[in-house]
Amino acid sequence: QVQLVESGGGLVQPGGSLRLSCAASGFTFSSYAMSWVRRAPGKGLEWVLAINSGGGSTYYADSVKGRFTISRDNAKNTLYLQMNSLKPEDTAVYYCAKAKGERLPRPRAYEYDYWGQGTQVTVSS
Repeated sequence: QVQLVESGGGLVQPGGSLRLSCAASGFTFSSYAMSWVRRAPGKGLEWVLAINSGGGSTYYADSVKGRFTISRDNAKNTLYLQMNSLKPEDTAVYYCAKAKGERLPRPRAYEYDYWGQGTQVTVSS
């Protein structure tokens, strides 16, 4: 069965960095676009980054442009999120999500069919 397992979250000071990973199994990882989605306390889902199946096309929300980088290693079935210059407003549970197709998905829940359990990122001094 499809499994998405995030790791790498934690507590970091403002200005710090974290790298999240999402280990995928149970499907042909290289055939599907993937995204990182976050939910801040008391807020709705925010689609922050997406990457197509081959890794050649990406989407970044304005809130993370220039600070976050999405990448993937199709040989290792793993999705990554490098987060730099972290701000308190980046505090959220971060989820990786599998899109239904290979192209960049729209930021809508119906574009995705599987989600990970999430990993908490807390940015605080």
